[in-house]
Amino acid sequence: MKRVIVLAVLAAAAALSMAAGSQQPAQGLPAAALAATKVEKVKDNLYMITGADPTNRDSFSGGNTGVFITDNGVVVVDTKLAGWGQVILDKIKTVTNKPITTIINTHTHGDHTGSNEAFGATVDIVAHENTKANMQKMDAFKGDKAKFLPKRTFKDKMSVGSGKDRIDLYYFGRGHTNGDTWVVYTALRVMQTGDMFAWKDAPALDRNNGGSGLEYAQTVGRAVATVKDVDTLIVGHSPLRKPAELQEYQRFITDFVAAVRDANKAGKSVDEAAASINLNSKYPGYKNERYKAAIQAVYDELKAPSK
Repeated sequence: MKRVIVLAVLAAAAALSMAAGSQQPAQGLPAAALAATKVEKVKDNLYMITGADPTNRDSFSGGNTGVFITDNGVVVVDTKLAGWGQVILDKIKTVTNKPITTIINTHTHGDHTGSNEAFGATVDIVAHENTKANMQKMDAFKGDKAKFLPKRTFKDKMSVGSGKDRIDLYYFGRGHTNGDTWVVYTALRVMQTGDMFAWKDAPALDRNNGGSGLEYAQTVGRAVATVKDVDTLIVGHSPLRKPAELQEYQRFITDFVAAVRDANKAGKSVDEAAASINLNSKYPGYKNERYKAAIQAVYDELKAPSK
């Protein structure tokens, strides 16, 4: 009898172990990242699925994802890293049962386009024309995966949906890449910036995909000047922001690039420039963790031949 009880206990323990194993992060996704990936209500019918700071890879799922519930279905803006599609779908199911009809990719990077395939080949995918061209160079969209590339593109401006469900897409110029889309949920007065405003620090400049530090501030300035009727920003990799913070970011980029130009003229190395440039007193709350990479990109751009 005791042996039967022991075996039953062992079997129960094994079952519990298997159950616990089935609850581990799917496809090896880190538990810290899953814990950091939450649904946050922005306004009526608009949610943000968070993505933690990319400097902490253990808690990183990709960029912030916009979820806009329309009469006809759900529009998803940016799909995080590869492997996160089911997590996004599960999070969306907590707020609506409507089908996903549209994906908008704000730019080419894999932490914003990585899970396009999770939503099926029939979903309408929209991006700037340069972003589609950049995505076509990625291994993730070669061969059979090409069906998850954008089906529709635009050059300067495009609208998706109508009335209270209208989303305006803008391209204001080079910055993070050469195809950064600014997404405006018009009726809700919300703009999603992608990584053109990702954090309060030096920007990530992807010169391989057409990014420009020298043009960055002007591009942000065009967004500020053009899109007036918004009061909330969903940004690339940090909490919700206000338009005044985007205006401040434009000033920060202007000052940062001017300081980098001065350091370059003075013959300073990238390391010397990174050590000497400090804008923290003028911009409280800003970090300088990304200065060196941005300075290197601007230095490379300054010495590149003019086109």
